[in-house]
Amino acid sequence: MAERRAFAQKISRTVAAEVRKQISGQYGGSPQLLKNLNIGGSVSHHTTVPLTEAVDPVDLEDYLITHPIAVESGPLRDLLEFPPDDIEVVYTPRECRTLVSAVPEESEMDPHVRDCVRSYTEDWAIVNRKYHKLGTGFNPNTLDKQKERQKGLPKQIFESDEAPDGNSYQDEQDDLKRRSMSIDDTPRGSWACSIFDLKNSLPDALLPNLLDRTPNEEIDHHNEDQRKSSRHKELFALHPAPDEEEPIERLSVPEVPKEHFGQRLLVKCLSLKFEIEIEPIFASLALYDVKEKKKISENFYFDLNSEQMKGMLRPHVPPAAISTLARSAIFSITYPSQDVFLVIKLEKVLQQGDIGECAEPYMIFKESDAAKNKEKLEKLKCQAEQFCQRLGKYRMPFAWTAIHLMNIVSSAGSLERDSTEGEVGTGERKGSWSERRNSSIVGRRSLERTTSGDEACNLTSFRPATLTVTNFFKQEGDRLSDEDLYKFLADMRRPSSVLRRLRPITAQLKIDISPAPENPHYCLTPELLQVKLYPDSRVRPTREILEFPARDVYVPNTTYRNLLYVYPQSLNFANRQGSARNITVKVQFMYGEDTSNAMPVIFGKSSCPEFSKEAYTAVVYHNRSPDFHEEIKIKLPATLTDHHHLLFTFYHVSCQQKQNTPLETPVGYTWIPMLQNGRLKTGQFCLPVSLEKPPQAYSVLSPEVPLPGMKWVDNHKGVFNVEVVAVSSLHTQDPYLDKFFALVHALDEHMFPVRIGDMRIMENNLENELKSSISALNSSQLEPVVRFLHLLLDKLILLVVRPPVIAGQIVNLGQASFEAMASIINRLHKNLDGNQDQHGRNSLLASYIYYVFRLPNTYPNSPSPGPGGLGGSVHYATMARSAVRPASLNLNRSRSLSNSNPDISGTPTSPDDEVRSIIGSKGLDRSNSWVNTGGPKAAPWGSNPSPSAESTQATDRSCNRMSSHTETSSFLQTLTGRLPTKKLFHEELALQWVVCSGSVREAALQQAWFFFELMVKSMVHHLYFADKLDAPRKNRFPERFMDDVTALVSTIAGDIVSRFQKDTEMVERLNTSLAFFLNDLLSIMDRGFVFVLIKTCYKQVSSKLYSLTNPSNLASLRLDFLRIICSHEHYVTLNLPCSLLTPPASPSPSVSSATSQSSGFSTNVQDQKIANMFELSVPFRQQHYLAGLVLTELAVILDPDAEG
Repeated sequence: MAERRAFAQKISRTVAAEVRKQISGQYGGSPQLLKNLNIGGSVSHHTTVPLTEAVDPVDLEDYLITHPIAVESGPLRDLLEFPPDDIEVVYTPRECRTLVSAVPEESEMDPHVRDCVRSYTEDWAIVNRKYHKLGTGFNPNTLDKQKERQKGLPKQIFESDEAPDGNSYQDEQDDLKRRSMSIDDTPRGSWACSIFDLKNSLPDALLPNLLDRTPNEEIDHHNEDQRKSSRHKELFALHPAPDEEEPIERLSVPEVPKEHFGQRLLVKCLSLKFEIEIEPIFASLALYDVKEKKKISENFYFDLNSEQMKGMLRPHVPPAAISTLARSAIFSITYPSQDVFLVIKLEKVLQQGDIGECAEPYMIFKESDAAKNKEKLEKLKCQAEQFCQRLGKYRMPFAWTAIHLMNIVSSAGSLERDSTEGEVGTGERKGSWSERRNSSIVGRRSLERTTSGDEACNLTSFRPATLTVTNFFKQEGDRLSDEDLYKFLADMRRPSSVLRRLRPITAQLKIDISPAPENPHYCLTPELLQVKLYPDSRVRPTREILEFPARDVYVPNTTYRNLLYVYPQSLNFANRQGSARNITVKVQFMYGEDTSNAMPVIFGKSSCPEFSKEAYTAVVYHNRSPDFHEEIKIKLPATLTDHHHLLFTFYHVSCQQKQNTPLETPVGYTWIPMLQNGRLKTGQFCLPVSLEKPPQAYSVLSPEVPLPGMKWVDNHKGVFNVEVVAVSSLHTQDPYLDKFFALVHALDEHMFPVRIGDMRIMENNLENELKSSISALNSSQLEPVVRFLHLLLDKLILLVVRPPVIAGQIVNLGQASFEAMASIINRLHKNLDGNQDQHGRNSLLASYIYYVFRLPNTYPNSPSPGPGGLGGSVHYATMARSAVRPASLNLNRSRSLSNSNPDISGTPTSPDDEVRSIIGSKGLDRSNSWVNTGGPKAAPWGSNPSPSAESTQATDRSCNRMSSHTETSSFLQTLTGRLPTKKLFHEELALQWVVCSGSVREAALQQAWFFFELMVKSMVHHLYFADKLDAPRKNRFPERFMDDVTALVSTIAGDIVSRFQKDTEMVERLNTSLAFFLNDLLSIMDRGFVFVLIKTCYKQVSSKLYSLTNPSNLASLRLDFLRIICSHEHYVTLNLPCSLLTPPASPSPSVSSATSQSSGFSTNVQDQKIANMFELSVPFRQQHYLAGLVLTELAVILDPDAEG
């Protein structure tokens, strides 16, 4: 054998098997090498901790300072080092659908309007964990991501999808038969078959340069380039993820708050043609739900008259705005059902004669007999021209019909689907449902065509259809009300419809019905704002029609909207003296009593100006007690005063032209003040009608008030029925919410007394009223609470961090606000259980925290940090030292001192000295708080054996501190009008949560995730605005706050342990909420302190776990808890992967000695270090803390009977 080389002689030949044998022999072969180890020297202080108990973690912050990373920059250093830009606060402009943002036109706005507008326009405040996608809790394949990836992909068109050409259906069938016969009847391989194949085959494309000699490398390179061209960069990600249960550590990002839309339907009105054309006809569309007996959309007015017919009204109609020329509309239906009808109503110019007489020519004359009846038609046309010239601004009801919407959808959808999605979107493809069956929409077969099941109510994917409505029904003058309409619509669905026996008005109305495209061009909102993608303002627009949902919709307001709808219903002039038979009602929105005070805020109908100052109802000929079916739409001013009101003027219209007879004669007046004690006045009204013009200053009074000297119809009885409906994101229309907002804004403006309802609230009883209004929020209706959810939570949070000064006293509203928040979020959880993710997080609340919530500014008269803000006024208490005292604090400081605390001697030289002396005398000392250090050295967790005792101790001490804090604050109120320290929301939230009890604590526990996430975002915002995101983690938060967090985590862990068998579902939610909270804290707090919190939870669970006969449920909860915490994106870094297994206090051992194999077993100390690398030793579990917990769980599960 050749002599070994010099360097080879130095190589140790110890193989792995020998190493294992030697170690196991030395330590008795036990699988737990350190179990009976008794080693002297530097490691003798390591005590044995059983696997069933959590060890004390390393003080990670100290360790990182004392053990700087020695690795040069590169991938390994990135793995070992926490990135400095881990957390970022991003202000993202919210997406606006319209070209111009929807905001009030007025420059002067009251505080509530200003707050609402700010809430609807300010940027989203988002906290990003930049590297969160590296953790296991991140889901890369969300639905939005899938849609994003699929953008720009070429659409695959297969032969079966190709649209047929222009041949008729029968021709196609015949052609298919011929072709299939030719193929099937010809035997394969025969001469005839070959000829057939040759004649019907297309030549393949020629391959260029096929026979050229090309080097293989060039061919490979060419093929590679071709493969890469147009290749999707995430090809395999396009495949949808398999259906699997969502991992527990995955927390979905909530949807961006946005305006609510139901299923959207595009209706295009193509043409309207009668047998005779003698006068203009005006049409409107609206949706009605028969079962709910509710109109579920506003009216859409459209004009399909020829230019010749429009010319007959030219003297009465100013030039038309293009927004009123729309012939297509998008309807939204949140609750589609089998009971929804599309109702079409027709009106014509008022003329002498009742509706039956005026409709008769349309029933008897036919277009085919035009030549025969030429003279009669000319006479009718001449009469119509005369009426148009004289009565052109008045209308009369004419005819109506209805389309059972779901019949159309189900019939069109049941046809063979051969249109692509894009064609459905554009609505260009015409269904043949009514083209081949040119019959009445309300004919027998149509009425009997009903569908059942929710799948038939899908309006997003049916095949577009063109309908031809051939029959209209004459309006009955005494049956114009909505109640009558619902009876007719219900009757239409019966096979033996009464309407079928009526004589119809023959006409042809063609309309297209199709699913609305996602982003239609040339679209106007209900407020007539242009929706984005509006390339040319001269194009005829499509109108979005506002929905009045059949049932409540629980979506927060995100856009400014302030509309009023007025529905005159009926009038009873039967007992009125004098001639008043052809009655119309003129409706005006007034800002004062003068006739010139009418505001141009009434939306126009069709072919007219965009806005007008007045609107008239249709006239029912010779009827003293007419019904009305008008809808008058008004754009409400943002700020209303006591003088804003609706004025109704009743006129008798003279249809016959007589000498000395005016066209219209006023026969009555009534009005509705818009505000009643500061609240918008809406609902049903039955108003008395005055025979005379109202007197001066009438607008501030109700017409029900008997004004002296006025004459009234029918002895001041209610004779005019009208309904007023508001669709507003300013007016809550809830008395409890109105009172709360009114009191908060009274504090803002310092305007006293405040008038709410019949009460006048003075400043001295404002505190009680404010507290009662906060507690009464629980009595408010859920729908308005959800609509104003963002503003409501903002205000409650503001009251927590910025207590108001009332009558010179600071009022602490933290407890009341916390209770109100807990109550509100529990109501949402119970009533909107369909809006929750797998962790029980309500999507509306999660969206609020993620996008809307921001840390309010505690300084008066300045906005919140960042774009936008929760501004305030100088009448709030200042939370920091200020040289300026609030004007309201006219207090005698020396008198307060002597009366409140006689132990204080002398007059302090400054407010700060004064505060310090009071705090010192009152004993507000944090040193006696439950956990002294607030850091990982907090010993009480390890020393107290009873979890319940810990929870009790935590609560008791926090309660003591709370009372001390409150008591001290009460002294300060009488001194400086300031609280001792600036209140931060997360600190106050933690404190209130720790000290709460009873039903409030239970409510907070039920929705712990909400308060945890709110607290975390507040903490991040505080660090961001205080420039502390780069500060050492030990210096980021005060000790008292860390005490509260420790107390909170301990008590909640105690709840999990004590209640897991009784309230399984709630405890599961609580467990995951706590785990996510600690996961978040690892990114922003002292990590060693968070490890101690984890140990606290572990200890409480362990003490219960091993006393149970069947611990599987509790063990499962602990594993879920651990899994969520270990899903942190910096899991590897948190485990100090390259640290050496020595106690933090000891010097760092030499790397060479630790890795040298030649001296691997020379000493007990070195043996210990080697053993630590392979065993769950105490140093290993301390320094690789999270990994140690995971491996400990595994070890216990694999060998549950092992010693320790």
